[in-house]
Amino acid sequence: MKLTYKNTLVFCFIGYIVQAISINFLPLLFITFQDTYGIPLSQITLLVTINFLVQLTVDISAPLYVDRLGYRGCIVTAHIFSAAGFLLLMTLPEILPPFTGLLISVITYAIGSGLIEVMISPITEACPTDNKEKAMSLLHSFYCWGQVGVVLISTVFFAVFGIQNWRILAGVWAVVPLVNGFFFSKTPIAPLIAEGERGMKIKELLRSKVFWVLIIMMLCSGAAEHVIVQWASAFAEKGLGITKTLGDLAGPMAFGILMGLTRVFYGKYGEKIDLDKFILGSGILCIIAFSLVVFVPSPVINLIGCALCGIGVAILWPGTLSKAAVALRNGGTTMFAWLAVAGDMGCSAGPTVVGLVSGAFGDNLKAGILAGMIFPIALVVCLLMNFKKKA
Repeated sequence: MKLTYKNTLVFCFIGYIVQAISINFLPLLFITFQDTYGIPLSQITLLVTINFLVQLTVDISAPLYVDRLGYRGCIVTAHIFSAAGFLLLMTLPEILPPFTGLLISVITYAIGSGLIEVMISPITEACPTDNKEKAMSLLHSFYCWGQVGVVLISTVFFAVFGIQNWRILAGVWAVVPLVNGFFFSKTPIAPLIAEGERGMKIKELLRSKVFWVLIIMMLCSGAAEHVIVQWASAFAEKGLGITKTLGDLAGPMAFGILMGLTRVFYGKYGEKIDLDKFILGSGILCIIAFSLVVFVPSPVINLIGCALCGIGVAILWPGTLSKAAVALRNGGTTMFAWLAVAGDMGCSAGPTVVGLVSGAFGDNLKAGILAGMIFPIALVVCLLMNFKKKA
């Protein structure tokens, strides 16, 4: 069978499912690690931080190796590291001190996840499609479906086979990057920059005011999303006192479904919607959703707030990338890499702030999520200032 660029897009979509597995599987086990291995909340927070710091390092260094290895070499390598991380997760916590084993596993698949983040968007952008904004929004919706799939399949697995068998599930998840990496080694991949043109250098990007606005938006987008994603399961189980199964379904899975549906909606009707206004409205909805989680003394309303946050954050990340591709047309790999840096900084900063503030207030996760509200607020302020300049 001859593979085409349509197949390449499908493999890009699955690539984001691989990243969703890397980011969302481990948080479902936070309380299990705390109970089984006696790992304190502060060290569990460190796993999240290290995950995104490793991705950040991969993003920052991307311009140094992408052109040498090529898009194909980088994306295949990304999938190999992702699979290896999950295979190590099965064994290392039992062979080494548990936290050390978990940390090595997280670092390994974080390298893969960081490479996927850097490579998938430009590979998708380079594919010859009629509507690149639609393809980009649809691409990022598959991260959501991956997140939903991880939570749903994991929840069913834990309910049927027991959470003590989580290592088996980690091995099952390793199959996804192994298979997708094989297909990426065969499918056609187009160059992002047309022949005869050159991409913008980092100095050129740093001199652009638009680039800095995009950087701030990416940082706040990543932080706002992962404040809820990384802590929703633990918050529902420990902060609200409901069962793990119900908490995972009503918290992170509902979040992922609503985020995915919103991205599909924009992918279909985006040409009729003012992207700037949509992002602003989404940021305001994030603030409202965070407020429902923090200030309303009702577990049901708190979980509704977690879910609504999925709508609020949905367009922030892909919308910013689409704006960047239009505003800085020759940004190339360097631009996408640095936007990924900013996004991953936010992904690290958001959950870390929640964990540290929660720990300082006696493991009060509502206090931590309240502190995390600074990110959607900063995003809205940034956009309002931008609207004011346009006026």
